[in-house]
Amino acid sequence: MIATKKDSVPAYIQYRLSPDQWKEKRLEHRQVVSRLIDDYLEKRSRQQKDPVMDFLFEYYAFRPSHLRKWSPGVGMLLINGKQVDWSFNEMTSIGEDCFLDITHFSADRISSLKWILDVIKKSSDRKPSFGCFGMHEWAMVYKTNNIRHDYLSLRIEMDELAEFVESRPLVCTHFDAFRFFTEDAKPQNKFELNRDKFSEMEQPGCLHTNMDLYKWAFKMYPWISGDTLRRAFKLAVETRVIDMKASPYDLRHRGLEPIKIETEEGRAQYVKEQKKIFEKAKPIRETLIKEYEQLLNIAEQSDLQ
Repeated sequence: MIATKKDSVPAYIQYRLSPDQWKEKRLEHRQVVSRLIDDYLEKRSRQQKDPVMDFLFEYYAFRPSHLRKWSPGVGMLLINGKQVDWSFNEMTSIGEDCFLDITHFSADRISSLKWILDVIKKSSDRKPSFGCFGMHEWAMVYKTNNIRHDYLSLRIEMDELAEFVESRPLVCTHFDAFRFFTEDAKPQNKFELNRDKFSEMEQPGCLHTNMDLYKWAFKMYPWISGDTLRRAFKLAVETRVIDMKASPYDLRHRGLEPIKIETEEGRAQYVKEQKKIFEKAKPIRETLIKEYEQLLNIAEQSDLQ
């Protein structure tokens, strides 16, 4: 990438990609995403459920078709990019070149942009905690007949499950996991969590906080680059697999051997996997912060408010 001539494009366009460069990036994006989701989509077409991938597309509610679309992100000029139908209304062309036009970014989104950036930065600055052992999935089925994934079997009897939950401290810091706790489980959590405290409690050791990097990437897509979106999604898939392995559900018939957090060995294994996700998330979080800050600066300097 090299700097652009600022007399031919808006001042916030800092770099340009040659046709070979952006075509390679676009192709890589589509190929990697296809490897991650094609098998799942084929199974979904046959109404087969998947507790890992269903979560990533139903809970996060970002369409596979949108995930497949590569974006250069804000501040990038695509040489001869007009030749492609990008399917982004935010894309504008100058001659044969194109870029994401900040005038298509709504001023109403700036407050959300600032809030999300604050959440990501605060979680980045905090010391990671690795003491929850994935108990959130257990707390979601504690003393209830309303099992979230009712098409799956539990690998432990309900009375044993309840006894285990009561024997361990619940120290969940992620509100969007805590809010699915059963009513009997919520009072047992060490922290009082609510939406207003969301940004104050996020910490980078949490699996769900790291999965949410994918959410924060697509919330501002296509202004956030496809490269970052793809990396965040790939991490989210890996993280969700660990999440479900440590759950009380029996997923062995799906090729997922349980991480038995009800044992000392299982808890040690969980922490080991949790720390791996933490390390993998750090560069993605740093890149996401940089792209959010860049978008905010461009939006504020473009008189959108």
